[in-house]
Amino acid sequence: MDQPHVHFTIDPQYGFVAVPTDRFPAHLAHWYLVREQFVPVHEAPRLYRLTHPHQDGLRRTRQAVHDLRRRWTVHADDVLNAAPHSAPSALSAQRSQAARAAATSSPQYNQSLGPPPLGATPPSSPPQAPRAVTPGHGRGR
Repeated sequence: MDQPHVHFTIDPQYGFVAVPTDRFPAHLAHWYLVREQFVPVHEAPRLYRLTHPHQDGLRRTRQAVHDLRRRWTVHADDVLNAAPHSAPSALSAQRSQAARAAATSSPQYNQSLGPPPLGATPPSSPPQAPRAVTPGHGRGR
C-alpha cells in the first residue's frame, strides 16, 4: 500500500483529527481540510481537528475520508471508514424504485411524434369558446 497523504483517527484530547503526512504538501492539506471543516491545532503542528465534533462528527469525518479519497491516498481507522452497505433499507429501496421510474419514459408519451421538422410551426392551441354574457351582472364598484 502507498504511503497515505493523510491519516484520520480519533484522538482522546481533540476528537476527530486528520494528520497530513510529509507526502501531502502543507498548503494543499490546509486547503482541503479546512473545506472539510477541520481546523489546525496550534499546539500540535500538522494536526487538524474537526470543528463541532458533537454535531454529527462521525458522519462528517467519514464524509471527509470519502471526499479526500477521490484524489488522495487516505488511511482511516476502521470506525472512520465508510460503513459498508448492508441489506437495503426501505427508504433506499423506495429511492431506487423512484430512480428507475424516472429513468424510463412514460407510456403516455407518444415517442412517434419526435421533434417537429425544421421550419414547421408549432401546433396551435384549440380555439376557446366565447364567454357568455349574462344580463344584469355588471361590474361591481
